[in-house]
Amino acid sequence: MANDYDLVILGGGMGGYVAAIRAAQLNLKTAIVEKDKLGGTCLHRGCIPSKSLLKSAEVYKTVKNAMDFGISTNHATLDFSKVQTRKKTIVERLYKGIQSLMNKGKIDVYEGTGRLLGPSIFSPLAGAVSIEMNNGAENQILAPKNLIIATGSCPRQLKEIPYDNQHILSSDDALELESLPASITIIGGGAIGIEWASMLTDFGVKVTILEYAEQLLPTEDKEISNEISLQLKKRDVQIVTDANILSYSIEENDSVKIQVTCNGEQKEYVSEKVLVCVGREAVINDIGLENTEIEIDAHYIKTNENYQTAESHIYAVGDCIGGLQLAHVASKEGITAVEHIAGLKPDKVNYEDIPRCVYSSPEIASVGLTEKESKAKGYHIKTGKFPFHANGKALIHGEKNGFVKFVVDAETNDLLGVHMIGHQVTELISETGLAKVLDATPWEISQTVHPHPSLSEIIFESALSVDGLQLHSERGLQNVQ
Repeated sequence: MANDYDLVILGGGMGGYVAAIRAAQLNLKTAIVEKDKLGGTCLHRGCIPSKSLLKSAEVYKTVKNAMDFGISTNHATLDFSKVQTRKKTIVERLYKGIQSLMNKGKIDVYEGTGRLLGPSIFSPLAGAVSIEMNNGAENQILAPKNLIIATGSCPRQLKEIPYDNQHILSSDDALELESLPASITIIGGGAIGIEWASMLTDFGVKVTILEYAEQLLPTEDKEISNEISLQLKKRDVQIVTDANILSYSIEENDSVKIQVTCNGEQKEYVSEKVLVCVGREAVINDIGLENTEIEIDAHYIKTNENYQTAESHIYAVGDCIGGLQLAHVASKEGITAVEHIAGLKPDKVNYEDIPRCVYSSPEIASVGLTEKESKAKGYHIKTGKFPFHANGKALIHGEKNGFVKFVVDAETNDLLGVHMIGHQVTELISETGLAKVLDATPWEISQTVHPHPSLSEIIFESALSVDGLQLHSERGLQNVQ
């Protein structure tokens, strides 16, 4: 006997459980199938635990530099076991919160591994779900009118240097370290690699980054990449770009030697641990896709703008469809899919309006097109930039490094992109994200009165700087007669 639902969601991560909450609000009888824990990668193996560790690293660095604020402290010591305990406490609290939301929304949660069935006695269409229950109970069959696949992603592995969970670590492994290594080589200079490099160097670990591309954060604005490289190097992080991994070996002292080619020259790097951060891949194997007409493109589920697959009653959202693999993107896609199922005709998601954040020190945030992307699309552009060191609140925080950069269409004054690096820019980015959604121009942003002193004044000054009118800079006075 099958259990009937308006909607079944395969995967209880950020995309899945948020979609379930929206479905409950719309009075759809909803169930989630989750093989591990509600919250998925973001809560248990990604966003939340890593940012907890980053906060501890920030506090440790601040305490060590307390004299900069006129405060004398005893020698700062790091208890990494308590750092990990704090992380686990935060995760557990949020996990209980999600469970409470499921109960409040009368959303059924099945703990087990779900697989899609083809047309059968349970449903004339593909998309019924067979669940192998975690507790060993008899398999459950769910027969939904609609299905959302939200199975997420896992760390991508390099064939040249496979994970062994001891010497060669994934980001999942690194989150469970019981003690810090003396040294580590991070393969990959994208967002995840940069966050780990920033965190570990602040914890006192000797860090080397090996990046295959010619710059760190290859998809970000070149000036942002240059600035984060400069700031990491100031903290003794070794950065190697154009690095192609050849092989590795475990040495007699239990360290790891990695051989790479860099600009045609072969080099070796030795460290206690290696952390591989080369992106993530969709978790879509062994979920029964072969029993459906769903199409796969480059190992991601193919959907239309409403997140429907080739089976129109089956949707897919989040990391398993590729694109921007970010938790807030998965949430938005899940909400959009549910609203389409409910017949609400939601607006198409505009990915150029979605903020992207890196929670390193300094933080990085951006929305829209980079300068290079804007030119490639044929725009004639103008830019404006304002530094943190000219902002009073930044100096009060003791965080003078960084800037905010606007990229603007010179012909229409439309905002094409905003790129930030500096203290708390992952909070500041939302103002410019709203500006993008509302098609605001830099002039309109500059007409918003920003409180003083505040970091948000940097946005105000950056908007003015597009036309050379910034106030707290000599450049804003260069045309005075």
